[in-house]
Amino acid sequence: MRVGLYVDGFNAYYGARAMCGHNKPGWRWLDLPRLAMDLVNPTRWPDAELARFAYCTAPRGRGRSRKSADQENYIAALKHAYPGAVVPLGSYVARTKTGILVNIDDPSSRVSPDAGPLPSWFPAHETRQNQGRLELLVSVSAFEEKGSDVNVAAHMLLDILDDQIDAAIVISNDSDLAFPLSAARQRIPVGTVNPTGSSTPRALQGDASGGVGQHWWRRLAAPDFFAHQLPKPSGPHACPSDW
Repeated sequence: MRVGLYVDGFNAYYGARAMCGHNKPGWRWLDLPRLAMDLVNPTRWPDAELARFAYCTAPRGRGRSRKSADQENYIAALKHAYPGAVVPLGSYVARTKTGILVNIDDPSSRVSPDAGPLPSWFPAHETRQNQGRLELLVSVSAFEEKGSDVNVAAHMLLDILDDQIDAAIVISNDSDLAFPLSAARQRIPVGTVNPTGSSTPRALQGDASGGVGQHWWRRLAAPDFFAHQLPKPSGPHACPSDW
């Protein structure tokens, strides 16, 4: 059984960071193909072997930075370990967003201003919602990663149409992949891997016997990341000391 692996790099990275700890080493030098193939039940998918591997991400940071250098080094290490890997790149896009101010420690709790006037230095506007509650409207600048979910879907579906794979594993918890995954399940067995601590969105869920059947779902935990690391070094590519 030829298996294709399709990874949303940022979804996997931030999911792992939340579970493993931002400052804790030992999880970033991740061997994604070995992790994915270790999830396969040989009874359900007999004689499974990795045939395609797409790691979909976007360049980190602006200009030459430690983050971008570490990312390039990791991608090179993946390609050394898996010479057939493809790395489709999306992009970071600057966005200005406007919305209601919430409590940083509890995003479900909106901030309501006190009775007095707002300080002149605070860039916010008071606004009343439909319920009449006074809230603060603010604008923030942020960079968003764009393109990884599209690249995951495109590479998976093209490999199915070109008869390159007999089954697919997708590592992502992005509900935007609901339709591509549903379409794929009509044609080949699909394993869907949630790399975050959050529940799997209903849109990504399906029936194990739907379509061609033999589908499965997994949600990763911190030990899964720590237990699946690339060799150190991976060829000429050394793992950063704080990774």
